[in-house]
Amino acid sequence: MRSQEKSARAPIAWLASGLLLAGVLSCTDFNQEGEDFCHRNPVACNPDKTPPKITGGEQSATSVLGEQPVTFDITAEDAETAQLHFTWTTNAGTLSEPKSTGTTSQVTLTAPLCRALGNPVTVTVTVTDDGGFSDQRTFSFVVNPCPEPQVAAGSGHSLALRGDGTVWSWGLNVLGQLGTDSTVVVVPTPARVKGLTAVTAVSGGQQHSLALRSDGTVWAWGNNDSGQSGDGTTTHHSAPVQVPGLAKAIAISAGSNHSLALLDDGTVWAWGYNNQGQLGDGTTINRTSPVKVNGLGKITAIAAGSSHSLALSEDGTVWAWGRNGSGQLGNGSTANVPSPVQVTGVTGVTHLAAGYAHSLALTSNGALWVWGDNGSGQLGDGTTTGHSVAVKVTNASKSTFTAIAAGEEHSLAIMSDGTAWSWGTNNSGQLGDVSTTGRSQPAAVPGLTQVKSLAGGESHSLAVRADGTVLAWGNTVVGQLGDGVTALRLAPVQVSKLTSVLALGAGDNHSLAALSDGSVQAWGDNNEGQLGDGTQVSRNSPVEASFVSNVVSIEGSRNHTLARLSTNVVRAWGNNASGQLGDGTTTNRSSSVQVSGLTGVSAIAAGDSFSLAAKSDGSVMAWGTNSSGQLGDGTTTTRFAPVQVTGLTTGVTAVAAGYGHALALRGTNVWAWGYNYSGELGDGTNTNRSTAAVVPGLSGVTAIACGSHHSLALKGDGTVWAWGRNGDGQLGDGTQIDRSSPQQVPGLTGITSIAAGDTSSLVIGAGGTVFVWGDNTSGQLGDGTITSRSSPVQVPNLSGITALAAGEYHVLALRSDKTVVAWGYGEDGELGDGSPTVRTSPTQVPLP
Repeated sequence: MRSQEKSARAPIAWLASGLLLAGVLSCTDFNQEGEDFCHRNPVACNPDKTPPKITGGEQSATSVLGEQPVTFDITAEDAETAQLHFTWTTNAGTLSEPKSTGTTSQVTLTAPLCRALGNPVTVTVTVTDDGGFSDQRTFSFVVNPCPEPQVAAGSGHSLALRGDGTVWSWGLNVLGQLGTDSTVVVVPTPARVKGLTAVTAVSGGQQHSLALRSDGTVWAWGNNDSGQSGDGTTTHHSAPVQVPGLAKAIAISAGSNHSLALLDDGTVWAWGYNNQGQLGDGTTINRTSPVKVNGLGKITAIAAGSSHSLALSEDGTVWAWGRNGSGQLGNGSTANVPSPVQVTGVTGVTHLAAGYAHSLALTSNGALWVWGDNGSGQLGDGTTTGHSVAVKVTNASKSTFTAIAAGEEHSLAIMSDGTAWSWGTNNSGQLGDVSTTGRSQPAAVPGLTQVKSLAGGESHSLAVRADGTVLAWGNTVVGQLGDGVTALRLAPVQVSKLTSVLALGAGDNHSLAALSDGSVQAWGDNNEGQLGDGTQVSRNSPVEASFVSNVVSIEGSRNHTLARLSTNVVRAWGNNASGQLGDGTTTNRSSSVQVSGLTGVSAIAAGDSFSLAAKSDGSVMAWGTNSSGQLGDGTTTTRFAPVQVTGLTTGVTAVAAGYGHALALRGTNVWAWGYNYSGELGDGTNTNRSTAAVVPGLSGVTAIACGSHHSLALKGDGTVWAWGRNGDGQLGDGTQIDRSSPQQVPGLTGITSIAAGDTSSLVIGAGGTVFVWGDNTSGQLGDGTITSRSSPVQVPNLSGITALAAGEYHVLALRSDKTVVAWGYGEDGELGDGSPTVRTSPTQVPLP
């Protein structure tokens, strides 16, 4: 028995000794390492031995719409730690900076645009005390589900509902029907409709638009002269307004000048123009607020034509009212009817569509019935004879009809195999069959598959594919195709996508954008291969430069391009007659080549036929033509590979190049060399210089820029200084007198960035506003005129600009949202909007 007790005590003694030894070692470690030891062993150093406890938590909402805020509050306690530590995380959305005290914390989350059905947003807070103990709580809330992408078409404008619940629009905007709160009349590329999220459906009228949100509210914008916005007024709206008095709407449809909404109780409401009885209230009185359509049972779907309306009853019958001059009501007559009447002989219907004066109904077995005007073959029955009662369309496809849409005088359908079919008028290519010949029977749109949604406008058509891409075809004289072009498209073209832009560059007549993925998009004149796409074909819209990647900055000159890569080497392409590509040859390149022997580059600049690079060691290298000493090596010898600029071996952080002169920023001083006939070097003379010299009387400079024959400098105090040629007022001093020494540009303060065109100047001011002066014969000042300015003027309606690049007669500007706008001369396609013409105001560049 005693032997058992001894053996039992031995482990206890060993454990005690171990604990004592550990304590000694711990103390020794602490003495040696101090706080580092405590970070690894918080319990050994901190007296807090009990975990914190969350005692309360609240959230401001459990269900919200996209981008709405939700606030979370948490309260905790801990007997031993006065200042608790709070950490917030989420699986979606954006968290604000938490506001915390010792025992409380609050955070606000901006909800994501949408979430897949059944996937709530979770927000988790972890409370930690000084001892390393913690407690945790998770909140959750629901955001509107992501919708199926769809398209809608007005008379001359287009709408796209994206899969994130946002709405985008393009085309004619004369009465604000694009909803972007802009006064620009024609917008040829997509822009986001202002302030709308959580949208589930869109519809376009002649010059107004409708949107349905997931909360059942209806929103309207555009033309409102007949009350089609439903807000009780006849005031036009360039941004969405809510239609009052409608709750729990589940469907919408816009006619030419009237609007319809279907509520979840099966009732139909109408408002707007009513001269033909299209509101269905038994009168022909316009309504500026919704009125109930009487005489209908429970309705499941609606469609609005130009001046007539359709409703689908839950029993599969179709009802119609309004204008009936072409038999579009399908009741066997051509008399207008201001109250609903049943369409004769059509049952089992599941889908409706209405054109200008024709109607379509799709049944559950895939049969398509049509009635109304047929002058262009839009009924698809093989004739051009109108019908006041429904006739069945013969289906030549092996697939069945699954969805239908109607344009003004053409019709569209999706088949069960995902193909799109079209018929009717085709004078603008709206059938998408690469012709302008109309059809009186359905035919497939060539090459168009995996279609999920269709829409028809007055003379254009839209489609959404299963991957969410939007395609358009037909008339685009007011930009309604969204591809930046104002000409006919006889086959589908993809509507431009937006990609984040990192940097801009501009040559004389070509434009460049370095994207965040390291690729380069280029457009404009390409006769020397300056676009870098392997061809010499000029482009009206951006194309990707080949064999170049990881680009972080881009520069263009008259007809060559330089790109600096993240590896700090330089690639070049375009004209090389003077060796300006730096590859040791004089061979033009339509794809990029690496500049020979040049590494560690931190900045680049492209002159007329020469190039510059500042290196990370502060030295400057130059190559190309040297007739005026612009290479700065003490000679006038042309160089086909980089040579060092004499005297600038350290301290240079930026370079700039003009027609034949060059600038370098060293510290806060400017150095200049090369051509000086008009005083471009700022040294008080007109003598060329083949070595760099400091510009006298100029210090505190933070940025430099060169025009063709003038120079600009930005000081740290926000003032701008200019010198050189001034024949077009490009120095901004109110005169046209050349200056061989720097002069302050009057009236400019708080400037953050500068740029120079051939004979014009540009700066960015507070809030991203842009000020311009100089030559404006091609609209390159962007002020809506072609009047040259010798003093700065602001570019109207332009803000949020973060960078500028100027060519000979055109300008590019980068917005804070990484989109690009352009203005000025565009006849070589340098504006990138697909239309070779002059733009006197900014137009968005459709970067793919």
